[in-house]
Amino acid sequence: MAAPTAAVPQMVHMCESNECGSEAKMKCPTCIKLGIDGSWFCSQECFKANWSDHRKVHKKAKEEAQLREQEKADYIPWPGYSFTGKLRPYRVTKMRTVPDHIGRTDYADHPEGFPASERAIKGSTSIIALCDEDQEGLRVACKLGREVLDVAAAAIDVGVTTEEIDRLVHEACIDRECYPSPLNYYTFPKACCTSVNEVICHGIPDMRPLEDGDICNVDITTYHRGFHGDLNETFFVGDVDEKSKKLVRVTHECLAKAIDLVKPGVRYREVGDVIQKHAQANGFSVVRSYCGHGIHRLFHTAPSVPHYAKNKAIGVMKAGHAFTIEPMISEGTWRDQTWPDNWTAVTQDGKRSAQFEHTLLVTDTGCDVLTRNKNGQPHFLDKM
Repeated sequence: MAAPTAAVPQMVHMCESNECGSEAKMKCPTCIKLGIDGSWFCSQECFKANWSDHRKVHKKAKEEAQLREQEKADYIPWPGYSFTGKLRPYRVTKMRTVPDHIGRTDYADHPEGFPASERAIKGSTSIIALCDEDQEGLRVACKLGREVLDVAAAAIDVGVTTEEIDRLVHEACIDRECYPSPLNYYTFPKACCTSVNEVICHGIPDMRPLEDGDICNVDITTYHRGFHGDLNETFFVGDVDEKSKKLVRVTHECLAKAIDLVKPGVRYREVGDVIQKHAQANGFSVVRSYCGHGIHRLFHTAPSVPHYAKNKAIGVMKAGHAFTIEPMISEGTWRDQTWPDNWTAVTQDGKRSAQFEHTLLVTDTGCDVLTRNKNGQPHFLDKM
């Protein structure tokens, strides 16, 4: 026998008229139409008495909406470009700065964002086993990266721009004495990647407000005292359709199944077999152009960890190896193309794609998930 449903307490709103403070049950009809939160009043008398101030709220909301529409209409960065889906680029604000007291990457101030330390060993397949001291440095960077991603997660909502998410991420990094690793990496202009709907990865935060039904991936990497910590999650925005929910759920399952495989003696090429088997069993495809990677003092290094089956990845997992697994799973084709900004990777058929990522450290018996959430679960499960 089912237990009776508990009564849901009603939220009490207070009158917003100056110095009233009474319980309010009336909401301004214009604010409802404009989608403005709040605007509760106890009576018509209080509403009228406060009208001269309150109507300024309407004016500001209308001006902001008009500005967004004007921005959208005026901003055509690549005339004639044929987009694969419905998403369009919005204006990107200028690159933010990081205070001098924050430890910086070797590419932070390079005019072309070249990571000299990475380029010095380009092509090498040698995988470093981290010593205990370096493992601890990596753990701290990953812990801080998780905290920053949780800040972004709390901000995801309808009407919030990815530019605003990037601002919060940038500030959260600085608060934790971290340099946001993506910033100026090969001139990437922002502190994080925000990939919406058909964007597979490397979306540049811009002035587009997130819309009801979107899915949005936020990819965070923090650089702290010489080490990078890398992770990402895909989030639901508002009321997401069941097909997109399944895509996100299966993508996370692909990552979880791959992590279960990780232990000493496993070949890196086996990771893709597990991921593709689960993705295809659910009717989805696995992106091939991007892969997981080694990470520690370098942002990207050996090993390469492809997510598709029958790949030719080199190397065998050993205790002390640190790397990411970050499957990108798409509704339709696995093939991608890149926008003319040279970063934003989208599906060739315009269908949606999702991604999840963790940084892993191989132990003697398995692995530690260094970027795991406190409860071990991704944020999207709160909205399933």
